[in-house]
Amino acid sequence: MTDADIDLPDIPEITEDMLANAILRMGGEPIPKGKVRVNILLDANIVAYFKAQAGGRGYQTLINEALKNNIQSKDLSTILRRIIREELQNAK
Repeated sequence: MTDADIDLPDIPEITEDMLANAILRMGGEPIPKGKVRVNILLDANIVAYFKAQAGGRGYQTLINEALKNNIQSKDLSTILRRIIREELQNAK
């Protein structure tokens, strides 16, 4: 089956408002929105790299964006398998 073969008229479009009100969950538990203060040890060359790349911006923002991009670029099927395994473990 191809994407063109899928009947979509009964599925509503996802709006910005729906996404704004969505609750992200990991292992069934809701993840709060916003940022969380953490202490983390990084290799000195990693910090130096991001400070050099940051220019006028904060290097921590760049590290956050790099981590976020890494998470978002993961293969969808791998993510779905992991989520299903976590949910099955939590259901037991």
